[in-house]
Amino acid sequence: MRKKVTVVGGGFVGSTTAQRIHDMDLADVVLTDIVEGVPAGKALDMAESGPIIGSDARAIGISTASGDYTETANSDVVVITAGFPRKPGMSRDDLLKANYDVIKAVVEAVVKLSPNAILIIVTNPLDAMAQAAFKVSGFPKNRVLGMAGVLDSARMSCFVAEELNVSVENVHSFVLGGHGDDMVPLARYSTVAGIPITELIPKEKLDAIITRTRKGGAEIVNLLKTGSAYYAPSAAAVQMVEAILKDKKRILPCAVYLEGEYGINGLFVGVPVKLGSKGVEQVIEIKLTTEEKAALDKSAASVRELVKVIGV
Repeated sequence: MRKKVTVVGGGFVGSTTAQRIHDMDLADVVLTDIVEGVPAGKALDMAESGPIIGSDARAIGISTASGDYTETANSDVVVITAGFPRKPGMSRDDLLKANYDVIKAVVEAVVKLSPNAILIIVTNPLDAMAQAAFKVSGFPKNRVLGMAGVLDSARMSCFVAEELNVSVENVHSFVLGGHGDDMVPLARYSTVAGIPITELIPKEKLDAIITRTRKGGAEIVNLLKTGSAYYAPSAAAVQMVEAILKDKKRILPCAVYLEGEYGINGLFVGVPVKLGSKGVEQVIEIKLTTEEKAALDKSAASVRELVKVIGV
């Protein structure tokens, strides 16, 4: 039986995520949106590309304005991108209450029809929305995770590759913490062909890369004027989907519910995990310096403040 992935939200992030899953022939895709016609039109367009790119994946789109999610039933993975995007001058935190209402409604609807699904949350503010989805769904912690670290690490790797003029395939960057300005890019654990980047890039340039990584989303928002990033976020979400559907056991940085790991309890924070068919199969704990631990604690504190506001 073919795998099935529902992508909730037919905007740029959602539709690009659905397209990548379809193009890779990873699974049949259901794209949903509250706008009438848009998800159906985008899905039909994807399906018609199948003969050209050689994908047999089925793509359908549905409007959920009436609250009918029937077509999403028995999904293996549900990727939730629905919500309000950031605008110039707006922080991820500004989106908190509005997007909480969206997440609550969507999660309540999809889990009834796909009780065994794994939820991947992309909606910002990411960590708080993942925590909301976890509480609303009632799912075990291994089946709810947030897409953040894969994206943030990819941004850092992009900047490192540009600085050193090397292939991105040689660069492995490592970012922990919440998906916001307090994220923790770990230069000490980031490498180029196994060589720590701290040995390849001068401190002042490395500090600039770390700062740019933290502000990576805002940089794109400011350039686009009327939207936010979607190519890299969708690629990051799909990498997680692939790891789950193919049971790859990949070690990827994701926002997950911690219960004592890294000294953090009862909170979604970005850490390295093993991703497989069961979702989060292991939280990988690494040794942090006093400075790195303080930065991670600061990032977690920022997430905790948001979680308190929405009461989850």
